Amino acid sequence: MGSDIAHGAVNGILLIDKPVGQTSNRTLQEVKKIFKAKKAGHTGNLDLLASGLLPVCFGEATKVSQFLLDSDKLYEAEFTLGKTTSTGDCEGEETSATATSGIDEQLINEAIAKLTGDIFQIPPMHSALKVNGKRLYHLARQGVAVKRENRPVKIYSFEMVTMNIPKISVRVHCSKGTYIRVLAEDLGELLNCGAYMSKLRRISSGPFQLTESHTPNELQKIQIADGPSGLKSLLLNTDQALMHLPKVKLSKADTRSLKFGQKIEFGELLDISESIRLYDELGNFFGLGEVIDRAIIKPKRLFNL
Repeated sequence: MGSDIAHGAVNGILLIDKPVGQTSNRTLQEVKKIFKAKKAGHTGNLDLLASGLLPVCFGEATKVSQFLLDSDKLYEAEFTLGKTTSTGDCEGEETSATATSGIDEQLINEAIAKLTGDIFQIPPMHSALKVNGKRLYHLARQGVAVKRENRPVKIYSFEMVTMNIPKISVRVHCSKGTYIRVLAEDLGELLNCGAYMSKLRRISSGPFQLTESHTPNELQKIQIADGPSGLKSLLLNTDQALMHLPKVKLSKADTRSLKFGQKIEFGELLDISESIRLYDELGNFFGLGEVIDRAIIKPKRLFNL
């Protein structure tokens, strides 16, 4: 996981519970400072009004950031029916108000069913998506609107948990790139009353769960009480972000060859078309490999752990 936190040599993954009202980047910088880390990055932006799971990668673990960015997510959210806002969430100005009389559980569930599975979304102007090198939310604040293309996303499950009209709470398991506020707006459109997202909390990201996370305040307390060793104990091994990939344990000679950038003959590896996790003879993770012709491994990305 790394060596001396006090000297900035930090490698591993830390699960943070980002608070409402704080940007993901500010949270990252706070945590980076607490750990005295030289290199760190988060793995999926959460809006200012959103809270929940924000995995942070330190040092060599930043090499697996893309796997977490590409992973599925689970959210719990609150939608407010009968109103729309300029941003699709509670931060924007109200743009319309419609009566919600006649909207019941059956109508909501029927609309939810239409938004489950493979769907398309238009990214909102108030998002961190870049167009021509500029963040959409920066353009939106300047009053500039640009054309955005429909994007495919997958909603694995979408269910209403509680209903207290005009508010409903929902739980959404979705693919990367899904905008929950757009899901709220689309639901409101199907119900002919409008809707916006009033709360959002990320519960899981890939293999990681919110229940395993720590708030920035908790980290500060651990830092005071237990010092660097207490903080280090919170770090997860880098390969825990890669457990969905096949594992291969190698001999000392094969490990050496791969670390020098050479291919090795490993024997029958069946039809593995994805990356594989590489471990040395002692069971230490050291990188990712690629299988060629079912029997040859070549290094894909190596880690200095």
